[in-house]
Amino acid sequence: MTPQNQTPIARATPVIVNPSHLHDPTPNGYSTAVIAPASGRLAFISGQGGQDQTGALSSDFGEQVTQAYANLAAVIDALGARRDQVLKLTVFVVDHDMAKLGALTEAVTRMFGGKLPAQTLVPVPKLAIDPMLFEVEAVVLLDC
Repeated sequence: MTPQNQTPIARATPVIVNPSHLHDPTPNGYSTAVIAPASGRLAFISGQGGQDQTGALSSDFGEQVTQAYANLAAVIDALGARRDQVLKLTVFVVDHDMAKLGALTEAVTRMFGGKLPAQTLVPVPKLAIDPMLFEVEAVVLLDC
């Protein structure tokens, strides 16, 4: 119940900003910036790798990316959040080259559609587990 003479608080949503005078980042699977409303809480999701439920890890880069995004989706669901509440992704790619960019762009676009979060790709020589080739972490806005 809303107290007298007060309006209910509107739920704010993240705002995507892609300045028109900069290169359009959306074909590469990300947005330039995302503004979080002041009313929300943030959740920081630890890096999700390509391990399946049993801990098995494919040696194929594309399969690891697909599984890592499935794992990320499971965590977002467990938080009770939606995909459009993901503000920022940081992806870590072992021995990154342009050939891997296609698999990354396809996976992020499949998961987020037209509401792409801000994203940074960090090439690394290795990750926590030797056969791991990809990891993705996220910042998610809750309560919106």
